[in-house]
This record gives sequence, C-alpha cells and structure tokens, in this order.
Amino acid sequence: MARTLNQPAHKRRRSTLPALAAGATALALAGTGLALFAGGANAAVGNLVSNGGFDTGNLAGWSCTGAASAVSTPVHSGTGALQATPGAADTAECTQTVSVLPNTSYTLSSWVQGPYVYLGARGTGGTDPSAWSNQTSWNQLSTTFTTGASARSITLYVHGWYGQSAYFADDITLTGPAGTASPTPTATPSPTATATASPTATATPTQTASPTATATPTQTATPTQTATPTPTATATTTPPVTGLPKHVVTGYWHNFDNGATVQKLSDVQSAYDIIAVSFADAVPTKGGAISFTLDPALSKALGGYTDAQFRADVKAKQAAGKKVILSIGGQNGAIAVGDTAAATAFTDSAYAIIKDYGFDGIDVDLENGVNPTYLGNALHSLQSKVGPNFVLTMAPETIGMYSTAGAYFQLALNTKDILTVVNTQFYNSGGMNGCDGKVYTQGTIDFITSQVCTQIQGGLRPDQVGIGVPASSKAAGGGYVSPTVVNNALDCLATGKNCGSFVPPAKWPTIRGAMTWSTNWDANNGNAFSNAVGPFVHQMP
Repeated sequence: MARTLNQPAHKRRRSTLPALAAGATALALAGTGLALFAGGANAAVGNLVSNGGFDTGNLAGWSCTGAASAVSTPVHSGTGALQATPGAADTAECTQTVSVLPNTSYTLSSWVQGPYVYLGARGTGGTDPSAWSNQTSWNQLSTTFTTGASARSITLYVHGWYGQSAYFADDITLTGPAGTASPTPTATPSPTATATASPTATATPTQTASPTATATPTQTATPTQTATPTPTATATTTPPVTGLPKHVVTGYWHNFDNGATVQKLSDVQSAYDIIAVSFADAVPTKGGAISFTLDPALSKALGGYTDAQFRADVKAKQAAGKKVILSIGGQNGAIAVGDTAAATAFTDSAYAIIKDYGFDGIDVDLENGVNPTYLGNALHSLQSKVGPNFVLTMAPETIGMYSTAGAYFQLALNTKDILTVVNTQFYNSGGMNGCDGKVYTQGTIDFITSQVCTQIQGGLRPDQVGIGVPASSKAAGGGYVSPTVVNNALDCLATGKNCGSFVPPAKWPTIRGAMTWSTNWDANNGNAFSNAVGPFVHQMP
C-alpha cells in the first residue's frame, strides 16, 4: 500500500511501477541480508561457479528445467548469457551444486533481467538466502550467507516465475573458499519441489496474467499447493476481541495526501469496522522503533486538521463501535525487526503510541522485510502489554501468502494465537496458482477464492482470513474487481454459492470479511465499495 504523493498505488510512498524500480538506487531487503544493486560491478574474485557467464555457448555445469539455453544476446559481459522461459507449471529453474566449507561466509551474485528473476541457494545449513527483481534492464542481485556446521555442498539456483516471459542471467558468482568435494550438476528438479523464501521487496507491477505483485513474491510456490502444513502457532483459537462483529469490513485511512479524497478520521464511512491509520514511520536512529505524527500536508489540505481533533476522532469512532489501529508499512515505514533488540524497540515504541493515541492494535503491512521469528515475538509481547482486546491484522501482498514457505505466511502462523485477520492484497499480482494447482488471473472471483483456499489449507482458520481489494481502478495497478465480485467471492467461500469455475473444497461460513485500499479511494469512487460490500458483510450469518 504505497503512499507516494500523486500516485494511486496501494500504499503511501511506494516507488513507481514495475515491481522493483530501475535506476541507481540500492534496495536493501531488511533483515535478510539481501540487496539489489543497479550499478556496475567487476566480476568477483574466487568464483566457485562453473560456467557462470555461459560464455561456453552451452549450459555445461547447470541442470535446467523447461526451455533454457545459452544465448549471445543480450549479455551483461562476455559472449554468453542464460535465457530461460517459464511455463504455466514451471519456473525454468537452473541449478548447480557447489562444494563449500562449513561455518563459512559466502557471497552469491548474478546480473539478471526480465520479469521476476530469482537467485538463491539451498542446503546451506543455515538461513537459505534468496533475492529477486523485476526489471527490463540488467541489474545485479546479491546475497551473503553463512553455511552451517555440517554443510559440505550447496545448490545454487536461478529461476523465473510461472507463466512469465523469458528471463536472462549472466555472470553468476559465488565468492568464498572452495570446499573439498567435487561439485556435480544437480539432477533436474521437479517443478513441485521449489520453495524459495518470500521476497520482501516493495513491488507494484502492471496488470498481467502473471505475478506482478504489489509487492510484494517471496517464494517459488509448489504449483500443486494442496498439502495442509502443521501450523506453528502455539494456540488454536484467538481470544475474541470485544466489540468486533463476526464478519468485518476493514479500510485504510490515508495519513497523507496522494490525490485521493482527503478525509478526517471522522469522515471515514460508517461501514468500516476496522480502520487502519496509514502509516507509522520508522525511527531511523533506532532499529525496529516506530513513530507516528499527523501529516502536516494532510492537515493543511483539510483546512487545519489538528492532532487534538484526530485524537478526538479516534475516541468517537471507538464510541461508535469501531476499532482504530495503526498500520506499519509504506516506503518510508521500512521497519526491520530482525533481532532481539529491534523486537524490544518495536514493542516499546508501538505500545507507547497505542497508549498515547488510544489505538486498538496494529496492522502489519510491511513490504520491505519480514522476520517471522523476531516480529512474531514482538507482536506477542505487544499483545501481552495491551491486553486481550488487542487487534492484530495483516495485509500481505498475494505472493507473501502464496506458500507456507513464505516469511509472511510464517508470521501469520507464528501469531495465529493472537491474530484477528489477514486481509491479503489480491491485486497487483498477475496470475497465480490456486490451491487446486490451476493458474487464475487477478481481477477475477476465481483468483480470490482459490488464494483464500490456499491460506486456509495452509493453517489459518477461516475467521482469520479476509479478502483485500482496491476500492477503485485508481487505487492499484491491476486486479480491481467490482463490489459485486467481492460479495460473490464471500458468498462462494461461505456457502458455496455464486462461485466461478473454481469451487472451494469446503464451505467456510466464518470467513472474516473484506478489506479495501482505501477509505479515501472509496470516497473518491462515490463510496461504491462501502455502500455495497458493507451491508453484504454485515448481513452474513
């Protein structure tokens, strides 16, 4: 959900389309040790990769699935590069096994171009690294990792994304001391065996039939996502939050002016049960800490909206039975909670803001790095401070909830015992496999219902899952659906009626409801979302 001024994409201060902005900017993937560079770099010394430049004119040393070959153009350097074209059920992955030493640091890098190119390593014995980008020109992916105590070899990989066009890779290097074993090319992997960690970079691609997520992919998901993993949460039920109805409508309120209708908090439409104030900001001098200030530009646009008026509006909304929460996210809200100190800083600062403004809880809307362990611990600590009526919502990008291998999905499962609802952004995503293994295109009822199915089969309760959509076509780069489609999707999930071609394997009458980005874009669109979806959700049994 970008809050860039004069930009309609879903979050404030988001960078421009496509998914990862090109140019000289370096995008650090917080908490993961990953980085994306758009500048030049010399070839790494001590490269352990065989034929990493593909200058042999063939794929010697590599094992690839799908349509892959060495080409003479385009290349980043030398005379060759890898070109591979994914299919509907194949990511066109190329792998190579390399000998390494245990307890040793290595740097993996590659120059890539094309839609959704992933680079990473498996079997490191520690946290397996991954990085990705979506650019039409050469850009360098780089990640540093440390092998575990028993690691003797690792599998390097590069791949694209289901149904996307061809990608290119060149000058793949692994820098570090060589191991003692003789590396051999890996056997051709099955398309269903790939599971990459969820990228946390902000992304807002254009509407296509393939993943162009607003953020947010993090994993190469198994095309046949039908297994039901064991949840990692410590409890199976979430304590009921007093005052929240069984089915809820969530809306994001802009604490900024980006061209949508500006609103005071008191102007937020009455159909919204949970209002997410967007957004908190990161404290640059203290990792993990957040702050909140009413935006001066918004105040001016509203003719002098004051902090005191805002606080009064929070209380008035709560008196009307609404929950007002603070959302963490946005480009300037690049909050990284990657260690114990950052977790403590987050908990303490968030609790101070909640007590100061009277917020009911926190919404996690990060698109720049999610550590499910430390952030999960911080959220548990925060809930213990606030009490049982703490509201915890999340709004991951679709790719973040595509597989339980993703960090965002892991965070949801790790906090399942205190989680109110996950409202995934079912837009700016392109096409993705549903829980039945078939590819569905964003902007359709089948896309929405098949992704919800994946999340429930992955371990979330139906009452913890909601539908996230843009309030108008101006609010996102792609994936807008009419309020009628939203209502039909909810009806399909709850009762099995009004479904598209995809029919869920079960009925989930406790499905939680719907979310939109945003109340401001809803107002800009004549309140079409809240006027139609609100009454439908509130009449659901």
